Amino acid sequence: MLGVMAGTLKRIGGIFQAKANKVLDKAEDPRDTLDLSYEKQLQQLQKVRRGVADVATARKRLELQAQGLQKQADKLQAQAKAALQQGNEDLAREALSRRAALGEQLAELKTQHDQISEQEQKLIDTSQQLQTRVEQFRTKKETLKASYTAAEAQTKVGEAVSGISDSMGNSGQAMQRAQDKIASMQARAGAMDELLASGALNDLSTPVDDIQKELDKVTATSQVDNELAALKLELGAGADGSGGGAGETAALPAADQGGNATGGGADS
Repeated sequence: MLGVMAGTLKRIGGIFQAKANKVLDKAEDPRDTLDLSYEKQLQQLQKVRRGVADVATARKRLELQAQGLQKQADKLQAQAKAALQQGNEDLAREALSRRAALGEQLAELKTQHDQISEQEQKLIDTSQQLQTRVEQFRTKKETLKASYTAAEAQTKVGEAVSGISDSMGNSGQAMQRAQDKIASMQARAGAMDELLASGALNDLSTPVDDIQKELDKVTATSQVDNELAALKLELGAGADGSGGGAGETAALPAADQGGNATGGGADS
């Protein structure tokens, strides 16, 4: 049971670590990381240079100390010579004995000086190598930053182009819907105009009041009466035309008689 719990906890920890790494990867900017690494290398190089300066200071201190001892040794040499010239051999021996002790110190200082000089040279070489590496890293860093910036810009342009394409697609669909709606409205308006023109619909743009309705009714009634009178007149004219033909036939002989009478009168 404990083993299962431990395995479960370990798995959960791994999941959280993976999630955290993923979040950090998204938040991390390689350019900032490169700049930080470069700053750390500069700090290390600065430490090496300070070490070189410290070693050089120690070497210079030994050189100054050796110069002081050498001056004392030369002075004792001169004093020993002067004492010997004065016939004071013991004093000359003492001066030479002290000079020998200074010689041992000078030898020890020389050994230390050589060691420090060797360390100094190694540090100088290391500093120069580090400086070369730092300069190379700086050049590569700037190149990588430029490449990352270019890639980032290209990615943003691609995303913008993709967004524009999607927007244009949506705009095209909206435009098509607008065109369809305009066509539908135009068709409806045309149909309404045709219905109004045929009288199937009243033109609501010119409302009719009650008086106008009465006038229209009178006009319609008068028109019906006129048409009815015209029909009656037409029918009456047809009946009168047949009787008028017989009268006209009877009237023609009277006219002939009149004519004959007129002609007889002329004969008489």
